[in-house]
Amino acid sequence: MLNPPRSHLLLLSLALTLAWCVGILGRSYWTPDEPREADIAWRMSWQADKAVPLLAGEAFCEKPPLTYWAAGAAIRVFGKAAWAARLPNLLYALLTALSVGLLARRAAGSLAGWTAAAAIGTFLLSYQASIWLATDAPLLAAVSVALLGAYRGFYADGSAERLRGYTLMHAALAAGFLSKSAAAWMVPVLVLATLAVWERRWRELLRWELYAGLALQAAVILGWVWFVYRGEDGLEHLKVFFWNNLAGRFTHVDAPQDLQYASGHRNSPGKYLLELPTYLWPWIFLVAAAARRAWRRRRAPAELTRPVRFAAACIVPTMVLLSMAATARNVYLAPAMPGFALLVGWWMAETTREHDAWDLRAVRITAVLVLLAALGFAVALAVVGLDTARASSGAALAGFRALVVIGVIGVIAAGVLALMAEAAARRGRMLRGPYLSLLAYCLLLALPAAAVYRGVDTWQNLPAIGRALGADSAGGALILMAPDETTRAIVDMYARTDVDLVKGPLDDHAILRLKELTGARPNAFVVAQWPGRDTTPTVRRIAQALGIALDRAPLEGKLPPWATAADLKVVHLYTLPNGRRYALLQRAG
Repeated sequence: MLNPPRSHLLLLSLALTLAWCVGILGRSYWTPDEPREADIAWRMSWQADKAVPLLAGEAFCEKPPLTYWAAGAAIRVFGKAAWAARLPNLLYALLTALSVGLLARRAAGSLAGWTAAAAIGTFLLSYQASIWLATDAPLLAAVSVALLGAYRGFYADGSAERLRGYTLMHAALAAGFLSKSAAAWMVPVLVLATLAVWERRWRELLRWELYAGLALQAAVILGWVWFVYRGEDGLEHLKVFFWNNLAGRFTHVDAPQDLQYASGHRNSPGKYLLELPTYLWPWIFLVAAAARRAWRRRRAPAELTRPVRFAAACIVPTMVLLSMAATARNVYLAPAMPGFALLVGWWMAETTREHDAWDLRAVRITAVLVLLAALGFAVALAVVGLDTARASSGAALAGFRALVVIGVIGVIAAGVLALMAEAAARRGRMLRGPYLSLLAYCLLLALPAAAVYRGVDTWQNLPAIGRALGADSAGGALILMAPDETTRAIVDMYARTDVDLVKGPLDDHAILRLKELTGARPNAFVVAQWPGRDTTPTVRRIAQALGIALDRAPLEGKLPPWATAADLKVVHLYTLPNGRRYALLQRAG
């Protein structure tokens, strides 16, 4: 079996690490979700009770606290900048790649290990999960480690090795549970159950080594549950953690409207299968080639197809189960991505010994996809370059122009590497083609992405609005009118923590509550999200060319009915280019 030279592996490792660093450390908090997660982590950095996460001072029981413990610790040391809160994500990304790489290495050899590690680090879905400030990054890392332990335990040669493998699995699942509750169990449990049925090894489910590590999981999980229970409203919080947020993802449960998780992100038949190509971008055709080879080798000796069975047990049951849920989000499938990475790693190890025209065609198409990605980044550089250049000046403009120049160089270099990858595959160099495509894609995620992220940051500069709201409302009480989680988060982090809240929807009851608050506090300020977006000329021209209608409600003009009913006037308006709008209001009298 051929292996890339160590210098090539080192270069690829550096490129992948740079791509992670840019995505994790090189941008601000972005909607959706990241401002909310940032506020919870910031609160966790100084709140006394660490058992229950808090959003703007209220219990947030969607997820257990491990993500917020880690991000909060980084915030406590480095401050509440986005890069500090996401610093633990570098560890999660490394753990994910290392675990999947070791799993594939054990199953199919060294080349499979390197390939699988690179694939899990760059699949669009797993890359998105790894760089996003959310509970999915530590969950993916924990599940990856657990799958490594499950493989070692299930295929162990002796009792001691089996115990070590399953104990590793249980330790990882304990961490995964504290990241995203019982969702951590889904993939490893399905894998073991599926393999026991598929290989007719029922005895594996009865081995004591499989269950010995449960004591470790129980100690960790029940310890946290005990601290939640002992806190204020402990039973109610546990109900939300374990009933509303778990059963409520699959069906409607008896709960308040804001805890009806089945009402959002509605599922539809075949959703995950239809969207799968976007999750696997840009390695879609490599996965397809691997699936084709696996099907053709289905009658090969069991020992030779063990990696395929493990990968299939990771992918298929998970997709079936998720398809039955009431809610669906792409990131729910992230814990199954190690299965796809293992499949690609096995395929790469197989094709270095023997490949056919279909394998080479998949590599050539992949190189074309990476070339298309380079063109996409070139367009994105042009769009954000024009927008940001208009809004910047002085040192900020000079720094951004330097990033754009580096980004252009990265696009050109990636394009050249993609063309070289296609040419290598055309000449039958099976190993060189994917390597060059992977290196090109990592360059795109690092160099042009850095400039694109800087431009998008101007559209997502919610901290600036939060600070402006705090300064402009000084000396008066602050009332949030029907805020979403993002609004509550930015006000809490950057304006003030002591606010009054009028919950939505914007009905007669909410208006009456608002009038009561402003009547009792004549100098109070009201914060509300304003409709529409202030699109930049560049984005507006692109939307017109594509026939996309933009919501461009006037920034100033007629007040919404609720503001008129409450006798309010606009004091300040705040807008982000291509982003959110907010208004600060006061009583007109």
